[in-house]
Amino acid sequence: MTIGERVLDMIKDRGMTQKEFSEKTGIPQSTMSSWRGKKQNPSMDKLRIICDTLGVDPYYLISGTTGDTNTNVDYIAVYKSDEEYKLLIEYRSLDKAKKDKLSGYLQALRDSE
Repeated sequence: MTIGERVLDMIKDRGMTQKEFSEKTGIPQSTMSSWRGKKQNPSMDKLRIICDTLGVDPYYLISGTTGDTNTNVDYIAVYKSDEEYKLLIEYRSLDKAKKDKLSGYLQALRDSE
């Protein structure tokens, strides 16, 4: 699958139209049509805005994987509007001691089941 095809699939998965995506990114719909029809990819200067608009990591956009080959977990797309994304952002803002405390709390929750 090309990057362009992956972008088009993600647009559809998010319930967004190509017109809406075009308005948010400034990428013409005719350009998007060439991604699938001619198997072309977006230009490099557009990747950041595409990632920001779709709420995906650039590595995933390019490769279709998370880059973590040490797990058997399938990639689950997390959208910027999702609660999980918000929690991830909050987690990343914590210092190490608070991250450790949160990890301990999560383990206690799992153990209580």
